[in-house]
Amino acid sequence: MKRILIVDDEVNVGLLLSKFLTRNNFDVTTAHNGASGMEYLKNAEFDLVLCDFRLEDTDGRQMLINIKANYPKTGVIIITGYSDIKMAVELIKMGAYDYITKPLYPDEILNTITKAIETRHALLEDEPVAAAIPKSGKKPILSAEFVAGTAKVSKELLRQIELVAPTNYSVIIMGESGTGKESVAKSIHLNSPRRDQPFIAMDCGSLTKELAQSEFFGHEKGSFTGALYTKIGHFEMANGGTLFLDEVGNLSYDIQAALLRTVQERKVKRIGSTKEIDLDVRIIVATNENLQEGIQKGRFREDLFHRFNEFGIYMPALRERGGDIMLLADHFLKIANEELGRNVTGFSPEVVECFMTYRWPGNIRELKNVVRRAALLTEGDIVQMKALPLEISINTKYTVPEPAVVNYADQMNGKEPKHDLKNAAQEAEYDTILKVLREVNFNKTKAAEILQIDRKTLYNKMKAINLGK
Repeated sequence: MKRILIVDDEVNVGLLLSKFLTRNNFDVTTAHNGASGMEYLKNAEFDLVLCDFRLEDTDGRQMLINIKANYPKTGVIIITGYSDIKMAVELIKMGAYDYITKPLYPDEILNTITKAIETRHALLEDEPVAAAIPKSGKKPILSAEFVAGTAKVSKELLRQIELVAPTNYSVIIMGESGTGKESVAKSIHLNSPRRDQPFIAMDCGSLTKELAQSEFFGHEKGSFTGALYTKIGHFEMANGGTLFLDEVGNLSYDIQAALLRTVQERKVKRIGSTKEIDLDVRIIVATNENLQEGIQKGRFREDLFHRFNEFGIYMPALRERGGDIMLLADHFLKIANEELGRNVTGFSPEVVECFMTYRWPGNIRELKNVVRRAALLTEGDIVQMKALPLEISINTKYTVPEPAVVNYADQMNGKEPKHDLKNAAQEAEYDTILKVLREVNFNKTKAAEILQIDRKTLYNKMKAINLGK
């Protein structure tokens, strides 16, 4: 359970925060001034400190300095009022993870805290690697999520990271969904002169046109209906560091135009403000779309593409990485064992063959989920086929055209199939179900909708024709 220390001299605020975070499975301690907060830190280890900027005996700036000096592994988030935002941004540059403005909104708090803890965890995993590397740096410092493979394409990927990281080039990372584009972006940041500055990631795929400008550039309080507080945009948050824009091909054409101006001039202006803020930001973008095709179809601006495309990195699909598949599977199994307190030692030969022949449309993300699930379901020391999801095991069993036979009991007994109407109906049903399952990548809910039956009926039919476990 993650431990959080709240430092706030407003008793009611501390109490409400404590109750909310406790309900969300955090171990929470509350201090009502800076001195007692530092005392708690002296006697226990915390993952994160939520500190109000204005305290009776000190302020957020001095608390941050004290915490960074004495407890560098502990993350800090500043709670601030409207008038303190400029200072909060300065505190981020000094090492605070982020800030939360009053009034406090539960979803915003939980999202910020979760990201802060994940970031601290990743940085702590990177530290032993970084400490072992001389400053001349012959070996790259890798993101915690990045696993360096031995396949030719993996070695080339690592070479490109080493090559571009020390520069200030903008980078486009291209590849299928789930190939690990963000881990490469983090690795570039960690090997750059900006490594001690913020790395801010932004998912462009989830942005609406209305929300995008506010997220990119920020806004002033009262600048539009619903702007209840001043918001710092992602460009400003990343100032001095690296801004990673994921799924950039999903941005609307209007937002691309606004983005182009900011990228060209390296200045940003919050919505509702007349003040321009100078930017020193390295931009790394990622896409699973063909942006050049998007340019031809009028969906993506060519001038913006060339601004981003100072250096391009292609992320190989998992099926292109050969032996790296099992290297990654072993890595994820080790992590799953630690999470679950299990001791699953490896994979059966059948599972290895299955992993090596499956096409992995979800790439590394899919492999990680499959291994975590298998570790949970495995009863012995070795992962067996029965622990794998249906879409993977069935894909291996039926990679060649199947004979037009469905009477499996007769098949197993060596009997010839019966060519009656009942058997023909079963055969047609089998072919239809399997065809639809493959079309929707074995998503049973979608398959049931297409077949116009409920999910339970689909499971029963799959079991009857030996397509289920």
